Amino acid sequence: MSSELPPRLGVAAPRRPVRALTRLAGVTVLAGALVVGASAAAVAAPGPSGDAVTASAAPPAAVDTATRPPRTTHGPCAYTETPDEPAARPVPLPPDPRRTPARGTVRVTLATNHGPIGVTLDRAAAPCTVQSFLHLVGKRFYDRTPCHRLTAYPTLSVLQCGDPSGTGEGGPGYRYRDELPTDLPPAPTDPTGERRVYARGVLAMANAGPDTNGSQFFLVYANSALRPNYTIFGEVDAAGLATLDRIAAGGVAPTAEDPAPVDGAPALPVTIRRAVRTHHHH
Repeated sequence: MSSELPPRLGVAAPRRPVRALTRLAGVTVLAGALVVGASAAAVAAPGPSGDAVTASAAPPAAVDTATRPPRTTHGPCAYTETPDEPAARPVPLPPDPRRTPARGTVRVTLATNHGPIGVTLDRAAAPCTVQSFLHLVGKRFYDRTPCHRLTAYPTLSVLQCGDPSGTGEGGPGYRYRDELPTDLPPAPTDPTGERRVYARGVLAMANAGPDTNGSQFFLVYANSALRPNYTIFGEVDAAGLATLDRIAAGGVAPTAEDPAPVDGAPALPVTIRRAVRTHHHH
């Protein structure tokens, strides 16, 4: 798994005490990784040119090796149970019809304590991701959940949400494959040419390495430079960007170790009170 996400836009392979939001130990970061609860590598502090959007993985549960293999849905999306990372809130595997809907857009509103964040999901860009996200919305998985991570690097400006546990290590108890963007422009801040622009307004999945998507996602409030390893599945509307700007303006909550952090819990706590599918248009 790529070790470079600035901590936690990802979702990661199980590993014990690594805390998903691994702090960037005083490292200057050319941000670029969104990791969700992850293995040590996944959430290690990025090197000088690292990037991370990681979702951290929960510590492995004791698993009886004699138990049945993880269930996988039979359709093209192959949503697969993750017994080592049980669901932060119980939810069944998503539907996985033989023909995954791959046309049109769907509107969802994330009603937060700072105002609405409206997003338009793009089925053509990421059909399996949209199908999973709508499933989680319909099952109220995202209701009453915190957005646990805000980053304020010059090259990584995102709000990360989607973990009911609020630790950065929680997910839905299943994973599925990436549907990566192929047409993003190179990030002007990256001389290596490896990072791409995840533009202001992008809605994308956090992960803990290849094909580890779950429930954690991130909302980009200022153009960010990331390797193109995160599935983009929608965009934030103007009112949603205004809400994000208010949250970002509050900054990152200081800690005893770091009085002026650029990556951590939002200083203005953020809760998704309800996620609702609104109307949909083509």
